[in-house]
Amino acid sequence: MKNPKRSKIEVRAAEPSDVEALTRIFVDRSAYSQTLQLPLQSTEVWRKRLAHNDDTQITLVATVAGEVVGNLGLTRFTRPRRAHVGEIGMGVRDDWQGKGVGSALLEAALNLADNWLGMRRIELHVHADNERAIALYRKFGFELEGTHRAYAIRNGVYVDSLSMARLIEGPRIVKGTKKPKNA
Repeated sequence: MKNPKRSKIEVRAAEPSDVEALTRIFVDRSAYSQTLQLPLQSTEVWRKRLAHNDDTQITLVATVAGEVVGNLGLTRFTRPRRAHVGEIGMGVRDDWQGKGVGSALLEAALNLADNWLGMRRIELHVHADNERAIALYRKFGFELEGTHRAYAIRNGVYVDSLSMARLIEGPRIVKGTKKPKNA
């Protein structure tokens, strides 16, 4: 029998049937304590979130052998002057952290953002003590932009958050695309 821990990580859009698996991710202590999620959230909370997915909110899940082991939300800003900006948040089950799940989710989300949604700036917040996540974001080109002191409460203590962003240059033109003659 194939070892599921060595199976390929696949990323796809979240489906309503994933609601229990998403709830399971955030039962894990590090998943809820390193994000802005609360412990002990009901499945109904996740059901409502999935129901709100539209052109501005995309939820991706990472699966291994069909089992959901992580998720990433990509939110597209809608204000006209910020329409080029998106924000991400993600969580990975405790038993799958450090095994490539975060990289697979980020790669898929950035491909969507860059090549299909025309986003040029992706923002995120990460707790200042979450070294593993900070290293992952840096690997994908995110840079530190600032520190928010006492940003969130976690287990009775206020923790700082880092603001990070990844920018890419403006619209790319495919080589061979010609300007109209009267332009």
